[in-house]
Amino acid sequence: MVRCFLIHTVCPVSALGPGESRVLYSRVFGPDEGVLSDQHQELNPEERRLLQKEKIAVVARQVRSAVSLSREASGRLLMEAVPGEEALALQEADSGVVRLRAGDPFSEEMSALWLGVQSLGFTLVCEPHENLLLAEGTLRNLTRHCLEQLHMLGQGSEVLLRSNRIDALLSRLLPHGQLLFLNHRFAQSLEKEVAAYMAK
Repeated sequence: MVRCFLIHTVCPVSALGPGESRVLYSRVFGPDEGVLSDQHQELNPEERRLLQKEKIAVVARQVRSAVSLSREASGRLLMEAVPGEEALALQEADSGVVRLRAGDPFSEEMSALWLGVQSLGFTLVCEPHENLLLAEGTLRNLTRHCLEQLHMLGQGSEVLLRSNRIDALLSRLLPHGQLLFLNHRFAQSLEKEVAAYMAK
């Protein structure tokens, strides 16, 4: 099962300190760890929400660090893509997996798959037994739809204002955090459904 999906910054943002990452969108699937764990039973809902927000921020920082290392190691210059070049930007995206040890930040070990497209990071946090190849395909599909349908590479892209559209994408491509095995016909049907929704 996928634990969470997030979109965050992976390049320096003037309002943030060095090494910081801004979470632009996050969606958590499955039960709330705060309710299940004994040490967080006494927390009220607001404190649990803040704890969950901090866990997501930890993941974003770790992925930002991995993206920076990957880009430095590759030695490629980051070319700024313009709207309309989403497919090229996705093709040239950096990608990888970060192992999240138990307790850092989740109570059990997780895997974070990431794609670094320009200044944005797209991350899926999965349970360790998940099929990572299937998860990567799902992440690339989600990222492609976000870039193409929501025009996230343009100047002043309002990711925060389009969260309902991202929610709709997730409900179709990653229902309740479950990875879907898609045959060609079902994938085409989903593509049409997503395109019809995004055209509204």
